[in-house]
Order: sequence, then structure tokens, then C-alpha cells
Amino acid sequence: MTNTLATTLRLACGAVLPNRIAKAAMTEGLADSGDRATDRHATLYRRWSRGGAGLLITGNVMVDRRYLERPGNVVIDGNGGHQQLREWARAGTEAGNHLWMQISHPGRQATRTSTRQPLSPSDVQLKLAGMFARPRAMTPEDIEDAIQRYAHVAEVARDTGFTGVQVHGAHGYLISQFLSPVTNRRTDEWGGTLDNRARFLLETVKAVRGRVGADFPVAVKLNSADFQKGGFTLDECVQVAGWLGEADIDLLEISGGTYEQPRLLDHQGQDDTYAEPQRQSTRSREAYFLQYAGAIQASAKVPLMVTGGFRTRIAMEQAVSSGEADVIGLGRPLCVTPELPAGLADGSVQAADSWEKRLRLGPGRLLGPTSPVYLIKFFNVQGEVAWFYRQIVKLSQGQEPDTSLSLRRALGQHLRSELRLSRGRVFRPQ
Repeated sequence: MTNTLATTLRLACGAVLPNRIAKAAMTEGLADSGDRATDRHATLYRRWSRGGAGLLITGNVMVDRRYLERPGNVVIDGNGGHQQLREWARAGTEAGNHLWMQISHPGRQATRTSTRQPLSPSDVQLKLAGMFARPRAMTPEDIEDAIQRYAHVAEVARDTGFTGVQVHGAHGYLISQFLSPVTNRRTDEWGGTLDNRARFLLETVKAVRGRVGADFPVAVKLNSADFQKGGFTLDECVQVAGWLGEADIDLLEISGGTYEQPRLLDHQGQDDTYAEPQRQSTRSREAYFLQYAGAIQASAKVPLMVTGGFRTRIAMEQAVSSGEADVIGLGRPLCVTPELPAGLADGSVQAADSWEKRLRLGPGRLLGPTSPVYLIKFFNVQGEVAWFYRQIVKLSQGQEPDTSLSLRRALGQHLRSELRLSRGRVFRPQ
């Protein structure tokens, strides 16, 4: 029987992925005070490179230092740091794998620790209003500036040794905000109909391709759906995927959810009215978004990467051999077991540990039994995220993961770290 996870994948641009396992993007928070990459990025990605994945995708690299997804983001915004990027790229490709830079703008999901007035297609505020300020609706000049910033970062990525780029159009960040009717209420050429709402993404991809050339991998990460009532739907995703295929991208990664509906983490968010039932077969195969892959792939006609929920080798093999996915994206398992891809590819490992099932806390142990349900869910999600962040920090320091760390302690450490990193750098528009 052919080990499909170990087979190569040739992309339209000519690049070849050495196997079908990818480390999906996870925000690192390891930049220095000037928003530049550090030795810790190199240490972390060298470990992941040696772990056997054919493709590593970085966490959010921001296009504008005024608007961060979180403190500690790397920013490419005329701030130099190219030598540090070269060292990161060299370490992250040490084992012959690909390393692609994920390029992102948070839009309204820029925390108050980075800006008092984020940007978004429209001035629709996140429900988590205590953490995020009301955004300012972007002007046409803001939109064009953002597009060119994505393109500039892509060019720097190629020049400093990264082997590809991924434009982040999912998870409620800026491009996702343009796509969703919930956050895009514009009446000009950037809003309204789907082709207008998709314009920002397609113009960004066009600008990126123009800077990096035809022989350099360009990928897009796209929500299969927002899972919010009135939001970006699967039918719209299928149509946008078709347009992206015509735009000469090399790989499409599908995911789903936003900060308000964190479906990627297998949690229901504040608004459960759009919670679609999963097919039993999808549950048994683990992957959250695999049920949407066929329609999206048929429309895009490009290789598809599916991320979210995969834990067993048999499920990954079935997804690839059936043609439902061309690349399997893994995130959190690699925070604890960085060498997992090698074991999956050669068949010596049959499953990743599901640490999430051990980490969730009931209301009485987290916030008190009378806390609102959505708040309990939110802090459970944040506690899990913090726990995996702390494992990334350990790896970046050349240490082994600390699986004895409690959820409560991880959240405390993470919050203290975020406050320290954000001190004195909040952008306040005039």
C-alpha cells in the first residue's frame, strides 16, 4: 500500500513539496521590541524543520506596525530586520522542506494593546468589545495602501529566503472581514455583492503575484464559512475558490471561524445560531472542515490543504488517498510533538495526542459557576491557546515542552507576557 503522506506534490509554479504534511500557521509572539524576527524564531523553526513536515507556514507576519494581531508579531514595514529574516528562513528550511511566510493584517481584530482605533471595511465592532476597539471604516486610500503592503511583504519574503507566501484570508482578519456581509457593509466597489466583497482578496493576490513572479508559490488561507448568521457562507467560499484558481494561486488552505465563532478550535462561539451539524463520517475522521473540501476543490482546481482536527494517521491517509485533501495541516500537535510529521510520514506513529481533551475546565474551576456560558467558553478557548503558546515559547528557547503546565497557570503566564510586550507601543491615531 502506498504511503500517501510521504509522496511529493508538484505545484503549478514548479515548486515541489517533499511530502503531504504541513505545519499550519500559529502565531508565535517572539519578535523583538522593533517587531523584528529573533534567534528564537530560528531555534523554533529549525526544530520544526527537523521534525519532518514538507511545508512549514509561519504565524502572522504583519504588514503594518500600527495594527497587530498580538504583541510580539513580526512586522515588515520598512523597519529593516532583513538579516534576521534570512536567519529565520535558513533555519526553517534546514531539512529541505518549504517555509512559507503567512502575510496578514488583523483589521478590527487588532487588540487594544496595539491600537486604539483599528481599521476594517466598516465600523462594526467585535462582540468582545473589552479587548477590541471600534474600528474605523477604511477609505479607498487605506484599501490601496493595505494591498500594496501585502505585496511588499511578499517581495521581502522571497528576497530573504522564504520559499513561498500565504495570504491570510480566514479567521476574521482583514481579508475575511471584506468577504463577510457581517463586517463589510460598504456600498462602494469594495462591498455589497460577492464579487465586490472578494475584490480586496483578489487584488491582493494579483499584487502579490506581480511582485514575486510566476515561479514562486503563492497560497491563500480561506474560511470555508464564518459559521455566523448572515456571514460568509460555503456557497460563497466555493465561488471565491473558483476565482482564486483563475488567479494562479498554487495552494488553497481551508479553515473556518472567527474570534466570535472560533470553529477552528472546535468550540462554539458566542453566536451558535449558525452551528452546522457535522456528518457522522466527518466526526469519525476527525477533520472539522473536510466535509466542505470536495465542492471547494472542484471549483478552485488547485491543490487543497485542509487544517483542523486531524489526529490519526489513518484519517490523514484516507483524506489524501481519496482526493479530499492534497496536504494535511497540523497545528497544535506540533507544539508538543515537533517530530510528529516524520513519524506520520514513515508510519512509525499512528496518532497524535489530543491534549485539548485534557485541558478544558468546567465553569466552577475557571470563572465561577454563575458566569455566562459564552464567557466560560471564551476563557476556555483562551486558556487552551495560552497553553499551546507556552509550549511554543519552550521550543523557541531550545527546551522541551512542559505538558505538566496547568491551564490556569498558562493563561496567567500568557497574559503577563502580552502585557509586557505591549508596554508603551499602543498606536493612537491623531
